[in-house]
Amino acid sequence: MMHRSLIAILRGLEPDEALDIGAALIEAGITIIEVPLNSPQPLESIGKMAEAFFDRAKIGAGTVLSAADARAVADVGGKLIVSPNTDPEVIEETVRLGLESWPGVLTPTECFAALKAGATGLKVFPGFQMGIEGLKAVRAVLPKETKVYMVGGVGPEAFAEWRVAGADGFGIGSALYKPERSASDIGKIATDMVAAYDEAFT
Repeated sequence: MMHRSLIAILRGLEPDEALDIGAALIEAGITIIEVPLNSPQPLESIGKMAEAFFDRAKIGAGTVLSAADARAVADVGGKLIVSPNTDPEVIEETVRLGLESWPGVLTPTECFAALKAGATGLKVFPGFQMGIEGLKAVRAVLPKETKVYMVGGVGPEAFAEWRVAGADGFGIGSALYKPERSASDIGKIATDMVAAYDEAFT
């Protein structure tokens, strides 16, 4: 199953809307979906989507701050653990569970600490703080095969610039999902983002 390197961040998602919004995102072409653990009943939403979309999407959790949280996500079928920080204990437990680990990094020290702990890839957060020139500088010292996703203040209008600087993908939060938005509206926004991504990466 091929996935575009776009993560939909559904902070504030309610379990009763999870399936409709998940289906709208998948239909639009975004098949990596993260529910931050500071959302209402996040494990219920993750479990519902993991069961319904197991063959079409990669579902996981964001704002994962402990190894126990990673285990709880694995227990409901999540495949992806995303954090705002670099915590070797969380990364190592995630890897032990067989899940993808995307810790938050901002400095070269955090990048290399995350990779040493076994991270699948790096989530630069907040992306706008590192900036395009900062990403170029960090990219120059990272192993070439390192996957780097930019999250926070990055949008489709600059996907191409970020790609040239060395970004492999993006996490998109409030520009895509807000609790008051309908599934159809989110689907339309997602379709436009996918078009911008495809233009930048093909």
